[in-house]
Amino acid sequence: MSVKTYDAGVKDYRLNYWTPDYVPLDTDLLACFKVTGQPGVPREEVAAAVAAESSTGTWTTVWSDLLTDLDYYKGRAYRIEDVPGDSESFYAFVAYPIDLFEEGSMTNVLTSLVGNVFGFKALKHLRLEDIRFPIAYIKTCNGPPAGIQVERDRLNKYGRPLVGGTIKPKLGMSAKNYGRAVYECLRGGLDFTKDDENVNSQPFMRWQDRFEFVANAIHTAQQETGEVKGHYLNVTAPDPEQMYERAEFVKELGVPILMHDFLTGGFTANTGLAKWCRRNNMLMHVHRAMHAVIDRHPKHGIHFRVLAKCLRLSGGDHLHTGTVVGKLEGDRAPTLGFVDQLRESFVPEDRKRGVFFDQDWGSMPGLFAVASGGIHVWHMPALVTIFGDDSVLQFGGGTQGHPWGNAAGAAANRVAVEACVKARNEGRDLEKEARDILMEAGKNSPELAIALETWKEIKFEFETVDKLDVG
Repeated sequence: MSVKTYDAGVKDYRLNYWTPDYVPLDTDLLACFKVTGQPGVPREEVAAAVAAESSTGTWTTVWSDLLTDLDYYKGRAYRIEDVPGDSESFYAFVAYPIDLFEEGSMTNVLTSLVGNVFGFKALKHLRLEDIRFPIAYIKTCNGPPAGIQVERDRLNKYGRPLVGGTIKPKLGMSAKNYGRAVYECLRGGLDFTKDDENVNSQPFMRWQDRFEFVANAIHTAQQETGEVKGHYLNVTAPDPEQMYERAEFVKELGVPILMHDFLTGGFTANTGLAKWCRRNNMLMHVHRAMHAVIDRHPKHGIHFRVLAKCLRLSGGDHLHTGTVVGKLEGDRAPTLGFVDQLRESFVPEDRKRGVFFDQDWGSMPGLFAVASGGIHVWHMPALVTIFGDDSVLQFGGGTQGHPWGNAAGAAANRVAVEACVKARNEGRDLEKEARDILMEAGKNSPELAIALETWKEIKFEFETVDKLDVG
């Protein structure tokens, strides 16, 4: 009788995970890592270690390896590429068998792919640049509770971007004053107003009080304008039980949409809330608070395009994406790359947009890209061009900083977006003719004219930290 043995002393056993002849299967989950190894460690060894540590491997061979078919379950580093303009780092492409992941669980996917491996000593830096989810896995996820078309049908709003605004100051107001600010913005022309990411249930404004005053503001504005209105009531809470309690109250008040901070709240809570929203015909706005801690360093962390893909699968009807032209980080090409991942049915590989894999989303609905952060009426032509109609353009200070107050600021934004959509539909170049388009519209809107004068010198021009790796 022969006995199968193992060798616990093989130092480079992880090289078994380097398989350059492997052809990925349609059912494999594919990942692209940007890897910066310690000096003197061969690329193949580091790539193999990443594949091993993020799948079935440990630091040595173990006897229980013999109790399963590791060739079936292991991740495989199948390709290495140079990073353009970076002699220190390289791309490692890894294929993971679909059976490594629990169905419909972004929590499990990320625990596997970016768990312990990021602390591996053989690495100086590691960044998850992109994931290709196989269609077989996508079909196990519920995705957006409503999606773009269903949301438009519920709101009866078509043919233009939606217009929103975050209530400022974000902290410190009483619930009654907060509700008054919401009312002024909505009656002035915004479709939505919004809790900011850190508005939860603080001593100055407990959540029940805020929800009640905001609901009253929404219903009053709807009666006066004849339009469906909404406010993103943030139900992010210290624990899931309180989160669902707050969500139930939003439903009871007749508000059509709620909000969740998906990274600080966690993917488990986010997926559960998305399922609740689907059952209860509630729209779900998602904020990305904490994302830059994870995604901004160009060599370490997780690129936002991965977080955006994971959110679409976990569930949400809106997701913040940055603005390109506002105060937050984000170049145009990579921003459009992950905006496509939110809205399209199929996104082809396009390295000029930072897209490393073809991604087939099948029949999963898309969600609205939300441009928010330091934008005002002068940005409107660029925003409409960049984000298109299936977006929410949110002006916090760009509404409430208007010299005539919130309602006038909202009216200025509404006139500006409709003027830009009209000009675009007439075939005009919005970005080249921006000044003429806005000034023409301002002749018939005193609110817009004042807004244009107020913010004519406000710009946010800084070098981008996280640039595309394009040689």
